[in-house]
Amino acid sequence: MPLLEVKSLTKSFGGLEAVKDVTFSLQQGEILGLIGPNGAGKTTIFNLITGFLRPDQGDILFRGKEIGGKGPHKISQRGITRTFQTAKSFPHMTTLDNVMVGGFIHNRKPKNVRQKATEILEFTGLMSEKDKLAENLTIGNSRRLEIAKALSVDPTLLLLDEVIAGLNPTETEEAIDIIRKIRNSGISILIVEHVMHAIMSLSDRIVVLNYGRIIAQGKPEVIIKDKEVIEAYLGEEYEPN
Repeated sequence: MPLLEVKSLTKSFGGLEAVKDVTFSLQQGEILGLIGPNGAGKTTIFNLITGFLRPDQGDILFRGKEIGGKGPHKISQRGITRTFQTAKSFPHMTTLDNVMVGGFIHNRKPKNVRQKATEILEFTGLMSEKDKLAENLTIGNSRRLEIAKALSVDPTLLLLDEVIAGLNPTETEEAIDIIRKIRNSGISILIVEHVMHAIMSLSDRIVVLNYGRIIAQGKPEVIIKDKEVIEAYLGEEYEPN
């Protein structure tokens, strides 16, 4: 049984179909990439899965149970969490305190939450920044903090929304390494990303959206050669020889 199943998912805004009849699944331990042009429906799908939006039609199953339409808090308690394109940190709190906030979902003892947050900072390479205010972090470390905060709620499924965007080449490779470490720790990942080097090297499979519909699904080496995907999103530089 897949960890996550999205079946015939549809969502409209004022008559505009942002997501139309989308169906895909994600297996335990998998990194599934979700790509497509701006406005293709990627973030809407994230919002539907994590409870920020209610589907108009379709089902979202997590471990075989329907979660579509449940609130973000309930979905987070079930083991699904996400990052956001724009940082949602508490700017006047330290890096450590930001990570501790999510830990209280599962543990009420500050000592235990602090210890867990410290371990997450070590895992994500942020330990040297633990006492720095979130508003003073670099772009790269702000992205890491988003990941660290998401990990603090002890997820089974992590949704990453453009955590590599805007990073320099060194930071990009470091972010790729962190994401691989997360998967190796047993957490499954659904990732939206425009940095093709990252998405192609990380993903076991890729789902491609355009105008709210899926136009292709498959392994990266297949997707990169798909003519419809090249025309809609990748561009001529990916045209196979």
